[in-house]
Amino acid sequence: MAKANSKTRYNFGYGAIYQRKTSDGRIRWYLDYRDAEGKRIQRVEDGASSREEAESALRKVVLAESARMPGASRRRGRIGFTEFSQIFIDDYAKNVKRSWRSDKSRLGILGPYFKDINLDEVTPLMIQKCLAWRLRSGNSKSSANRYLALMKKMFSLAIEEGYLETNPAAKIKKSSEKDRLKERVLTEEEEARLKTTSYPALRSIINVAAHTGMRLQEILSLRWAQVDLAEMTLTAERTKSGKPRTIPLNVALHNELSKLRSQDGRSPYVFPNPKTGKPLTTVKTAFGAACRRAGIAGLRFHDLRHTFGSRLVEKGADIETVRSLLGHASIAVTQRYVHSTDERRRTAVEKLAEKPHLVVQTGENL
Repeated sequence: MAKANSKTRYNFGYGAIYQRKTSDGRIRWYLDYRDAEGKRIQRVEDGASSREEAESALRKVVLAESARMPGASRRRGRIGFTEFSQIFIDDYAKNVKRSWRSDKSRLGILGPYFKDINLDEVTPLMIQKCLAWRLRSGNSKSSANRYLALMKKMFSLAIEEGYLETNPAAKIKKSSEKDRLKERVLTEEEEARLKTTSYPALRSIINVAAHTGMRLQEILSLRWAQVDLAEMTLTAERTKSGKPRTIPLNVALHNELSKLRSQDGRSPYVFPNPKTGKPLTTVKTAFGAACRRAGIAGLRFHDLRHTFGSRLVEKGADIETVRSLLGHASIAVTQRYVHSTDERRRTAVEKLAEKPHLVVQTGENL
C-alpha cells in the first residue's frame, strides 16, 4: 500500500499532473502548469478521479490560459486557411499535443494546396479532392486518414473560436486501411543477424521490443522507476491510449535489464542519450543501418511489435492475453498484429488429414 502523501507524477510538454494520497487514504489529482503571465500554478483538481480526467482538465486549463496570453486574441472574421493553420499550431497543438510537430509538417504540405482560400470557403468536395491528391502523391490510405483527422480537429477548433459555423470535414469518412497491412514478422534467424549488426544500446532496445511488444517511444521514454526487477515487471506509461499497462519480464529480458542497471546507476532513463543525458528520441537511422548490414529488407521497427504478438500465439497464448499485453482496446485491433506463418498454416491444414485413433472395446468392457 502506498504511503500517505506519496506522489506519482506524469509530465507533458505543456504541464504535468500528479496524484497524492492523503492521510485518510483518499487519492487526489493535482495540476501543474503556467498561467498566461508565466506564473506556475499547482492546484488540486476536485473533478478528477482518474489519470484520464486529470489529463483532460490540464489540457482545458492550458488552452484557456493560452487564449489569455498577449497576442492570442484575434478578430473573429474571415481568416485564411494558412493563417488559421498557424494559429492552430501555436495556440493549440504546441500546448496540448505531443505530436504537434507532425501536425505542423502536414499543415505545411496542405498550406500550398489551400493557398489564398479562406477557411469558410473550404467545402467537403475540396477536402475530398485534397485527400485524393495526397494518395496520388504516394501517401498510403492511413497517411491520408491522418490528414483528414487533422483537418477535422482544426475546423472543430475554428468553430469554437468563432471563425466557422460548421465543420466541412465532419461527414467525410476515413479510408479503409486494410490494404496497408503487411505480414512482416521477424524470424529467429533474422533476429540473430540483426542483433549482431546492432550497437549495444540498439541491441538492448530491440530485445525490449521483441520481449514486451512495446512501441518505440514507450521504450525510449522508459525510466528505471517504471522497472521493478524484484517483481519482474515493467510499466509502460507513455502509451498511445494514455492508459499505463504492466508487462511481465521473462528471464532473458530481466537478466538484460539487470545488466544495464548495474552499468549505469546515475541516469533515471533506461536508454539515455550519452551526450545530453536525456532519453533517446529516435533510432531510425541506426536501425536502418543495422538492417542493411544484416541483409534484412522491408523491416520497420514497429514490425517487432507484430513479431511479439505472433510469437505469443505460436507459443499457445490466447488472443485476449495478447490484447492485454499489447495494450489494445479491442481484440479486433490485436488480430491485425497476429500473423500466421506458412508452417503454421500447413500444420493446421494437415490436421484435417489425420485419422482419429480407434478404440476397440472387448466384451469385458461392454
